[in-house]
Amino acid sequence: MNKPLLLSSFLVFILSILLLPHLSKWSKLKVAEVADLLVTNAFIYTSDPSFPFANSMAIKNGRILGVGNYSVLQELEGSTTHKLNLEGKIVVPGFIDSHLHLLYGGLQQMMQVELHGVRTKQEFVMKIEAAVKSKREGIWVVGGGWNNDLWGGELPMANWIDDISPQNPVWLSRMDGHMGLANSLAIKMAGITKETKDPLGGTIVRWADGEPTGLLIDAAKKFILPSVPEPTIDERREALLRASNYALTKGVTTVVDMGRYVPGSSAELPWEDFTDVYKWANTSGNMIIRVCLFFPLETWSRLYDLVQKTGHVVSQWLYLGGVKAFLDGSLGSNSALFYEIEHAQHLAPGSATRFGKQGVVASVQPVHLLDDAISAEKKLGKERAEHGSYLFHSLLASHSLLAFGSDWPVADIDPLNNIRAAVTRIPPAWETPWIPSECLTLNNALDAGIRASYMPIFHGLQEFSVTFLFDCVVTCQYLWQDHLRIERGNLWMNWKGIERVNGRQLPPMGGSMILCHRRIYKVVDLLTC
Repeated sequence: MNKPLLLSSFLVFILSILLLPHLSKWSKLKVAEVADLLVTNAFIYTSDPSFPFANSMAIKNGRILGVGNYSVLQELEGSTTHKLNLEGKIVVPGFIDSHLHLLYGGLQQMMQVELHGVRTKQEFVMKIEAAVKSKREGIWVVGGGWNNDLWGGELPMANWIDDISPQNPVWLSRMDGHMGLANSLAIKMAGITKETKDPLGGTIVRWADGEPTGLLIDAAKKFILPSVPEPTIDERREALLRASNYALTKGVTTVVDMGRYVPGSSAELPWEDFTDVYKWANTSGNMIIRVCLFFPLETWSRLYDLVQKTGHVVSQWLYLGGVKAFLDGSLGSNSALFYEIEHAQHLAPGSATRFGKQGVVASVQPVHLLDDAISAEKKLGKERAEHGSYLFHSLLASHSLLAFGSDWPVADIDPLNNIRAAVTRIPPAWETPWIPSECLTLNNALDAGIRASYMPIFHGLQEFSVTFLFDCVVTCQYLWQDHLRIERGNLWMNWKGIERVNGRQLPPMGGSMILCHRRIYKVVDLLTC
């Protein structure tokens, strides 16, 4: 007998008894209606502090009719109701990634050179060489994801790859998007010389004699990005489909997309994606996750006019959010002045309290601390690093609203990585937490990953409540045990079933989990844990 499963089943039983007197008030049943789906014998985490757990849930037309005890919810069962006994498994609301770059994530999966996780100069060069050999002369080689901190901090230079790419221009973005490496051919094609002046907000990294090294930081990327071939409409649409499918395999059902706007790029890119990709997907039935779009600050008036005309909600799949601007660089690229950062990673003294007083949403990426912990003290100093970095507990204590995001493809979209990092704060090869006083409880970390922080836009998604949309993830391991010190393979339910979203079959889940999404048509052959 699986002990965690037995434990969660027992808890469902206890909850059914202890909470029975309170359930009828909380569930607010629409008695006259008949549910399409009735989920029973589950351990449901509602994300509602007043009633955090339940054992059953009724759904109709993709919306929740009631959450509570089965003895109450069975009134909604009819002859057409599909009944799903989860045998004590855990159900949590679908995860929300509050900061990522969705199309970039999909395009990276289609990219010629994937450099995430590269740990040596030799491996870096070998990957570029292999990509060059697969191209005809004159064809661009594009890639990204490298992190120089993984091989000791030395920054790559054009002379690392010039000998292996004499006839092919190369452009390789750093993992954070604030820096990129071009080979000498690409630098020449862009017209960058020792006489080229640094632009406002950017830097051309140079040798002692003033010649460019190949590294371009932030706004300096504008010299080369116009020369790099843009992905076609079909490629961007394919990227959206790939990225959306990948998000679902990780349990992410809603995302806030900050777009393809990065320092040095055109502010038109997110608008082109809105027209060519998102509108297409929305009208053709190809949206399978909910997406909230952000646009460049300099185009705010265009967004304002559009929202005045259509509102924030384009459809139940597509939302218009706000605007984004780059006011600073990043720690990893050594390009940050450090005072205000959207990511709320390294805060000035007193900032955590101001977040709460002013009602500012703290957009944080806990998984980033796993990398920053290695270099933060060296770059910021011990005092500043330990008193201002990733202040999750301090932000919550000041009544700030935390919103977890991955910044994918900077880090993987998997929400468990964020939750684990926020709870344990233990970087790879470390045995103790970095700034343990800032560790979150598991419940607080879960809430930051599943509550919709942009409340006016995503109303109806942030918890399991009546009339809310039914986005959920089913797992088979008891999440609250031992602070997540369990392996992923034991955490998620294996996929062995058929699901359809918007009339389309979901992709294979790769043995990671099963997802119950808004339009659930069929669930069969659930593999017991």
